Amino acid sequence: MGLCGSLIWVCAIAFLLQLCLLPVSSKKTYIVHMKHHQKPASYNTHSEWYSDHFQSLTSAAPDSLLYTYDSAFNGFAAALSPSDVESLRQSDSVVDVYEDTVYTLHTTRTPEFLGLDTGLGPWAGHNLQELNQASQDVIIGVLDTGVWPESKSFNDVNMPNVPARWRGECEAAADFDPKIHCNKKLIGARFFSRGYNMAASDEETSESQSPRDGDGHGTHTASTAAGSTVANASLLGYASGTARGMAPHARLATYRVCWKSGCLGSDILAAMDRAILDGVDVLSLSLGGGSASYVRDTIAVGAFAAMEKGIVVSCSAGNSGPAKASLANVAPWILTVGAGTIDRDFPAFAVLGDGKKYTGVSLYSGKGMGERMLQLVYSSNNSSNLCLAGSLNPSVVRGKVVLCDRGISARVEKGAVVRDAGGVGMILANTAESGEELVADSHLLPAVAVGRKVGDMIRGYVKTAKRPTAVLSFGGTVVNVKPSPVVAAFSSRGPNMVTPEILKPDVIGPGVNILAAWSQAVGPTGLDKDTRKTQFNIVSGTSMSCPHISGLAALLKAAHPTWSPSAIKSALMTTAYTVDNTNSPLRDASDYSLSTPWAHGAGHVDPHKALSPGLVYDATTEDYINFLCSLDYTVEMVQSISKRHNITCGKKINDPGQLNYPSFSVLFGRSRVVRYTRTLTNVGEPGSVYKVSVGAPPSVVVSVKPTNLIFKNVGDRQRYTVTFVSRKGVDPLRNEFGSITWKNALHQVRSPISYSWTRL
Repeated sequence: MGLCGSLIWVCAIAFLLQLCLLPVSSKKTYIVHMKHHQKPASYNTHSEWYSDHFQSLTSAAPDSLLYTYDSAFNGFAAALSPSDVESLRQSDSVVDVYEDTVYTLHTTRTPEFLGLDTGLGPWAGHNLQELNQASQDVIIGVLDTGVWPESKSFNDVNMPNVPARWRGECEAAADFDPKIHCNKKLIGARFFSRGYNMAASDEETSESQSPRDGDGHGTHTASTAAGSTVANASLLGYASGTARGMAPHARLATYRVCWKSGCLGSDILAAMDRAILDGVDVLSLSLGGGSASYVRDTIAVGAFAAMEKGIVVSCSAGNSGPAKASLANVAPWILTVGAGTIDRDFPAFAVLGDGKKYTGVSLYSGKGMGERMLQLVYSSNNSSNLCLAGSLNPSVVRGKVVLCDRGISARVEKGAVVRDAGGVGMILANTAESGEELVADSHLLPAVAVGRKVGDMIRGYVKTAKRPTAVLSFGGTVVNVKPSPVVAAFSSRGPNMVTPEILKPDVIGPGVNILAAWSQAVGPTGLDKDTRKTQFNIVSGTSMSCPHISGLAALLKAAHPTWSPSAIKSALMTTAYTVDNTNSPLRDASDYSLSTPWAHGAGHVDPHKALSPGLVYDATTEDYINFLCSLDYTVEMVQSISKRHNITCGKKINDPGQLNYPSFSVLFGRSRVVRYTRTLTNVGEPGSVYKVSVGAPPSVVVSVKPTNLIFKNVGDRQRYTVTFVSRKGVDPLRNEFGSITWKNALHQVRSPISYSWTRL
């Protein structure tokens, strides 16, 4: 969703999006932020005004105007020269002009792991059949690489007619016939490529202009969110079983915004603009970029407009972990999703000549390399030990097993390099950067991925043995793995560097080795030389966790159609859990240390409890505007994000941490005392009484007033104030964590807290 960062999952996407820069081009696209309220009465529409303003102030050709935006943004996108940009910036009707941003892509057993299988009977007070029926009226919009409509995950068997309120459509293309490829499940399929076409090279723009997914990522995310039930699904025999999305009866609308060189902000904004008008209920974006001021963040601005229309916007946190402060999509009106493992694994084994057997993971599905030990080689040359393209000497590796270090190039690409050089097997060893995290891949040759510690042992063996040898074998699929979930090492981490007073990510969901539908235009590795075809693929990333949460948000929307996006977010956050299936605190896959809210947010989602959270932290559009007013933004900037011209910020809150958010981020940099007030709304039973409990580190004294909250009726609201006092002498570089929980006999409403003693 981010669609970005350091791509973790499958090389297909890693190759697709080496995305930090677009190809060099003489054309540059810009997004022009207009002062919406200044439209002269002589223009019937804002679009007419934008177009006329563009033509009168620039020398650009008319076809350089790419989009005019209506719902998601006030302004337009165009290809401009430097002089055009300067001319527009001088206009009193223009807020600013921003260079178009490149965003990058961040991707069964998960329904069972989340407790969504149909054998559970009543679901937190909701009959599952009734919930499924209600979810048929919920529409999930997925912004990604498009869709492979022939996938069985998009069949519409037994689905009723499309909701009458739907205003979207399926766009025709040479390889996409709306009459054939859309149905009562896949009710919308559009593509947005004007920004990409203007910025990309001629070779790249030869890519099919169509809603069809030639990459696989979009098909995977869409089917994860709302794929229909498909029996006998697997990746070449791995993870066999029944595949289904989180909301299998919900409708899907796909918006293709990502192309070979990335995802342009202008195209994303156009898709969000269209999705809002089409009538989606949930927007799922498994893409993103780096952190930026909200006023310059295309996704944040579009998401604000969606939130105001009651649309839940779920975005991936990014794949740049375990580095701190690596998050994308941190606006508080966005549901920011990190990734964790599930209780399924794909073990593979490397037996060395010294008799030691090491366990790793793999999705290799070929005939294997037999039982005979073969020579194991490892180069001391940096490019060779990374197994980069062209770095291996065939005379050295032919007929041997090659030890490769992880890094720089995609994991499956290393396997292809080894195979092309004549190697017959590969051990892919993590370095310190990727730690102990193991992500399985469908390699082109027998290959086993191992963690850093095991990798160091194997590297030591190769360097000291006279004739090092190895043989590789594969263990298929195992379930009920413990511990799980574990926070994925690649999952991006806090703190939130745009607004440190807002704790992000919000939650984590399943994002490692996820099985879902795949495009038939590409093999499971995504490499050009991979000629295999599979209806399902197993990939990893926050791209995969995001649509899990999008689908769950759709279920909550079906169960509680009047809930706001912030109420749905609160329900998912305050009911999340922070222990694994051994009842131990969540661990971090990077080094198996204890995880923190900077990695897992409020915790791992629990759909059952989220359906009946008891209390929610709700927030209105006005609350978010007051939040923006508390930042160092001009009134004009707040107006441009909120698309309201009558804002004065006269009643602004002084601290952005005062937003009625379901978590706390406490900064002691300016004072030893921080005080916040929150409001809870009763969505549970009338006559509910809640008592507070506090978990705090020794360095902080926390007091809550009142300590009891009484709700006579459903919908009642009660306020409480929490005071945080730092003890003297705390290390200013320290970070601590805690929680506040409101409890009664039926519910626990938990909020995580992070503490920092220096300004982030």
